[in-house]
Amino acid sequence: MSMLDNKNSDLYYKKTEAKTGIRIAFLLLAISVAIGILGFTILEGYSFNEAFYMTIITLSTVGFTEVKPLSEAGRIFASFYIIGNIGIYAYSATAFSKYIIEGEIFKNRFLKKMDKKIKALDNHVIVCGLGKYGREIIQYFDRQNQTYVVIEQSEDAIKKVSDSTQHLLWVSGDATDDAVLKKANIAKAKSIIAATGDDSENMFIVLSARQLHPKIDIISRAIVPRSEKKMYLAGADHVIMPDQIGGFYMAVLVNKPDVVDFFSFIANETNTNIGFEEIHYEDFSPDRRGKRLRDLEIRSYAGANVIGLRKKDGTYEANPTPDTILQEGESYIVLGNKNQIAKLQDCFG
Repeated sequence: MSMLDNKNSDLYYKKTEAKTGIRIAFLLLAISVAIGILGFTILEGYSFNEAFYMTIITLSTVGFTEVKPLSEAGRIFASFYIIGNIGIYAYSATAFSKYIIEGEIFKNRFLKKMDKKIKALDNHVIVCGLGKYGREIIQYFDRQNQTYVVIEQSEDAIKKVSDSTQHLLWVSGDATDDAVLKKANIAKAKSIIAATGDDSENMFIVLSARQLHPKIDIISRAIVPRSEKKMYLAGADHVIMPDQIGGFYMAVLVNKPDVVDFFSFIANETNTNIGFEEIHYEDFSPDRRGKRLRDLEIRSYAGANVIGLRKKDGTYEANPTPDTILQEGESYIVLGNKNQIAKLQDCFG
C-alpha cells in the first residue's frame, strides 16, 4: 500500500493545523476558567456564579467592578491570573483568526455538504486517480452525464480539475484505504476504475473493492504486461493496458486504416450521431425473456441493429442470427443513432 508523499503530507498537516490550534485554544480556555473559578471560590468564598463572573471579566480584562472587594490573597491571585492569561488570550485569538482567515469554516461546511451528496449517490462510478487517464475518464463521464466520485491524494490535482469541472464530487485520500473507499460510497457504486499510475496501487484497489463490494464491476489500468493476470486474480473484471491498445491501433492502421478510423469515429459518441448500447438479459421484462431475437423486434421498434452477443463465458459472437435466444448472464450489443438508442433506453431502461 502506498504512503502519502512529502508534498501530500505537508498539505495534510497544513489542513489540520488550524483545527488543532482551535482544539488547543478551547482546552487552554477551559483549564483557565476552571482555575479561575476554583481560585476565587477558595480564596474569596464566592459562590459558583460569582466566581464564574469574576473569572470571565478577569480573563477578558474588560475592567468591570468585582462582585465583592478582594482580599490581599485575592488581589495577588487575580494579578498572576491576568498575567498568565495574556498568553492564552493571544494564542486563542490567533487560532480563531487563522481558522477564519484561512477559510476553514467555509471549507468544512463545503466538505460536509459534498459528503452528504456522495452518501446520497446510487449506481455511480468511482474513479481512482486523476492522472492523464483519470482526467480523460471524467471528461467523458461529464459529456455522458454519468455520476461519479473521484478519489485522489493530491489536493493540487483535485483543485486543477475542480476549477474546470462543474459539480465535481471527490474524496481526498488513498484509494487503497478501505475507509476512503467507504467514504466514496462504494457500497452503492456500480463500477470502480483503478486508474493510478502504479500497478501495485491498482492491485490493492482491486482487492479492497472486491472485498467491500463483491458484485461491483472493477476496471483496472495495468502498465506492466505481467500485472494483467494478477489483476484478474485479484478480482478485476476488466484490465486495460493503454500502451498496448495504442500500439495495436497503430499497427492495424497500416493495413486497415479506414476500418480503424471508422471505429474511432463511432466510438467518439460526442462528435457523431452514432452510439452503442448494451441490453442485458435482466433488462428484458419476464414475458420477453426466452424469445428469439427476431421476435423481440428491436429493429422494427427502435431502428437499431444488434451487432454482437456477449456470452456467459465472456466471449463474443458477431452478428447473432435471428433465432438466437438470450440466456441469463448474456447481453446484446446494439448499434444505432442517438434517437434509436434513446428509444431503446426508454424501452429497456
